[in-house]
Amino acid sequence: MASSAISLPHRPFQTRKFPSPLPAPSPAGPHPQASPRFAASLKQNRFAGVSLSSSSSRSPPGIRLLRGSGELRAPPTRVSSNGARFGSLPEESDSQAPSFVEFITSERVKVAAMLALALALCNADRVVMSVAIVPLSLSHGWSKSFAGIVQSSFLWGYMVSPIAGGTLVDYYGGKVVMAWGVALWSLATFLTPWAAETSVWALLAMRALLGIAEGVALPCMNNMVARWFPPTERARAVGIAMAGFQLGSAIGLTLSPILMSQSGIFGPFVIFGLSGFLWVLVWVSATSSTPDRNNQISKYELDYISNNGQKSFVGDNKPKTAKVIPPFRRLLSKLPTWSLIVANAMHSWVYHVDLRHAAWFSAVPWSVMAIMGYLGGLCSDMLIRSGTTITLTRKIMQSVGFIGPAIALVGLTTARSPLIASAWLTIAVGLKSFSHSGFLVNLQEIAPQYTGVLHGLSNTAGSFAAILGTVGAGFFVELVGSFQGFLLLTSLLYFLAALFYVRFSTGERVNFDEPGESKNQWSPFAFLVLEVYEGSMRRPKEGPHSLHAINRF
Repeated sequence: MASSAISLPHRPFQTRKFPSPLPAPSPAGPHPQASPRFAASLKQNRFAGVSLSSSSSRSPPGIRLLRGSGELRAPPTRVSSNGARFGSLPEESDSQAPSFVEFITSERVKVAAMLALALALCNADRVVMSVAIVPLSLSHGWSKSFAGIVQSSFLWGYMVSPIAGGTLVDYYGGKVVMAWGVALWSLATFLTPWAAETSVWALLAMRALLGIAEGVALPCMNNMVARWFPPTERARAVGIAMAGFQLGSAIGLTLSPILMSQSGIFGPFVIFGLSGFLWVLVWVSATSSTPDRNNQISKYELDYISNNGQKSFVGDNKPKTAKVIPPFRRLLSKLPTWSLIVANAMHSWVYHVDLRHAAWFSAVPWSVMAIMGYLGGLCSDMLIRSGTTITLTRKIMQSVGFIGPAIALVGLTTARSPLIASAWLTIAVGLKSFSHSGFLVNLQEIAPQYTGVLHGLSNTAGSFAAILGTVGAGFFVELVGSFQGFLLLTSLLYFLAALFYVRFSTGERVNFDEPGESKNQWSPFAFLVLEVYEGSMRRPKEGPHSLHAINRF
């Protein structure tokens, strides 16, 4: 039940003397106990503009005195996205933003670089089979249909692992799970030549193991970024990591034919597998799960991370005692969760469609996507540092990441030459990378303790969308008779997904642990019904200064 309160409007006070002056308000909490005479003067409305309200949470900002308590409280301090307090002096302990040289040489950027290398290996190991499948089919006499089964066996494992892997990431941390993931998928890659020569079932098992292990890569990345980077740098960190992911495709597609010509069909599998084992050794020995456990980090960097929104993660290394299984029902009951799921599904829809197998689709779009992803992250961090809210920043970046490709795909339908078509497609995938600073970073913000499982849920939806897009493209082209129609449909879906994300996403933390969460996370209809019900059950305060109706809405 909301307590009755007397509020002063947010405007400068006129100078006035009181018998017992109060100390200056502290950003950390309420004023000390007010003197009885001062409290009485407030209750008697001796100031002009005093208003009565039945809902303290909706009163205008100003000093507040709880009725019957005699306690004078300062207005709640509003905190900006980068941890700075509005309406209060900065604390002396707050660290200044690091320079570019300090940022690029910091321990947290080393962690992001290691994540980028892991994701590069992840995608390189994934795409090498698409290059090797032709000579393997010729040497073993495989039909085209069976070759498709071999390539799709990766998705068998990738479909089931993101949710389970994300749950393990939230429970054990990104460092441990990422080490096991890279070790397992490198082992699967390294053993692929042996499996191909042994039996078909062994080959399918290795490809499925590759998918299972790689399903934890992106949830681990998000978990480590959330632990190591403050909100004003997370988009850049994700941009660095995802640049490795995109460049991994370019590396795999360009190096695999060269390595095969020099060392045989299985050369890329052996080299990429051994590279993964080397990465695990460096990762385990040179990184830590949280900044405070790192032996190389400077006091300046640790203080900067701790004082800019990472206190909840620093020191979070005690053994878990809570249950491993996350609250799936509550996670899926919130519209912000569904905004992330829809965004990831749409992001994967075009990413896996056969456009990338066209003759003119080379490694250039992947490289452009890597560069644009980092630039998008840089713009996102600058917006937050300048005072733009996290919620608005994420919506802006996601809008660019979806509406931009939607327009580019419409332009692609008008292309009359392979060069122009390649240019439009490069623009589409380049602008799509702005989504990394939208929904992909947003996963860390609405529920830091469930980042892994949320990423797993959205990744699974993305895998379904990828399969639907790949299969549906063929049926749609047969039905309509033109691939341009499928491009226009994809463009429309981009627009709709952008509208859904902008309407229901949030950059604020969502409470998934308690059944009675804040109303602003409910659906608009449920919120309206509750407001009408509460309005019918509560009577407005009497008096000429009553602002009950105004404050409620």
